[in-house]
Amino acid sequence: MGTITSRKLKSGATSYLAQLVIKRDGAIAHRENKVFERRQAAAAWLEKREKELAKPGALDRVKAGDPKLSMVIDRYIDESEKELGKTKTQVLRTIKDFPIAEKRCSQIGSRDIVEFAKQKLDTGVEPQTVGNYLSHLAAIFTIARPAWDYPLDPQGMNDAWKVVKKLGIVQKFQERTRRPTKDELNKLMRHFAVRQQLRSTVVPMQKIIVFALFSTRRQEEIVRIRWDDLDVEGKRVLVRDMKNPGEKIGNDVWCDLPDEALNIIQSMPRLADEIFPYTTDAVSAAFTRACYVLGINTKDMPDHDRLHFHDLRHDGVSRLFEMGWNIPHVAAVSGHRSWASLKRYTHLRQIGDKYAGWKWVAEAAKPIPGLRLAKNGELPRRLRSERGSASLNIPRKPRPGRHNPLPVPIPEVDDEVPDDPDVVATLT
Repeated sequence: MGTITSRKLKSGATSYLAQLVIKRDGAIAHRENKVFERRQAAAAWLEKREKELAKPGALDRVKAGDPKLSMVIDRYIDESEKELGKTKTQVLRTIKDFPIAEKRCSQIGSRDIVEFAKQKLDTGVEPQTVGNYLSHLAAIFTIARPAWDYPLDPQGMNDAWKVVKKLGIVQKFQERTRRPTKDELNKLMRHFAVRQQLRSTVVPMQKIIVFALFSTRRQEEIVRIRWDDLDVEGKRVLVRDMKNPGEKIGNDVWCDLPDEALNIIQSMPRLADEIFPYTTDAVSAAFTRACYVLGINTKDMPDHDRLHFHDLRHDGVSRLFEMGWNIPHVAAVSGHRSWASLKRYTHLRQIGDKYAGWKWVAEAAKPIPGLRLAKNGELPRRLRSERGSASLNIPRKPRPGRHNPLPVPIPEVDDEVPDDPDVVATLT
């Protein structure tokens, strides 16, 4: 139970002492207090702390002077004022499955951290992923002592970093240089054109691909854009929670929209508050599946050779440099804050606009008759030909039939793509 007591200071001002007392079986189990300049702030703090301490195990974590690392991780997640991203939260919870999480704070040294890194590497992940795990864990080591007086040694983490780098257990992520070819994009666009005609509730991937290329937006940013975030007259859009090292949640940035991207938006019906009311999982699955079905990606292909959806952004930013745009102009579209982060996009492959006259741009900007969202309970089922190869390792060629209708004729919109009946059959 919490109480607020006002106190007069020598200066004549009034302060407010918020006191929180928690009892268990008639005895005081926990007590804490904090002074505020405003009563509203004191009341808000009391309400917040009561909710935090009401969670299972929260009181035990506060009482423990030398808790297990797993308890510290839980407290970090529960009490973080800044909303943690989905990835970081999942990483921290995964760390709790390793032996290091059962050690008490005072028992954890650099050797334990190095051992955890080796164990994570042994699960089959890349050294770059191990580095991500240590980075997120290091955030807890940084604040555990000053925030909660827990004996986690930040120097132990620093020493561990030196060791794992020297041993090659962690590595920096290699910057991707993969960009889609015109031929690959032609195949993808024809593939999704057929699928759109077969089912009105599928994700309009033609539009999303063209929008990603010309807006240079990331996949998760595309599905978050709302109609209220669009400034048609200013040809710009508010990108909410834009990815940025150390500060993603609340990092809202206005980005310019090239005409091609704006045309795609204006061709979309208002199906929901979002312009593209689909999930990242749906977009990613559709793109990845198509790349395997079309042979763009294969099971045995190294990852750096495979085409990812994010490579569309890389291609879009590089294209702007190839067209002769300067750094501020490019950054106004991409949302980058520094030249250092834009350097990786400057390995130019040609001069001029590679998409000048590309007929799929105009085709994707056309409204889709009957486009709608799947209703509640209406499963977006895949064709039987696709369900037979869910692993995407060995795509099966469909046969005409009740569940695999013959290809629906679509207009030929790119002279560079041959009208191969076998290819078209695979696309359906």
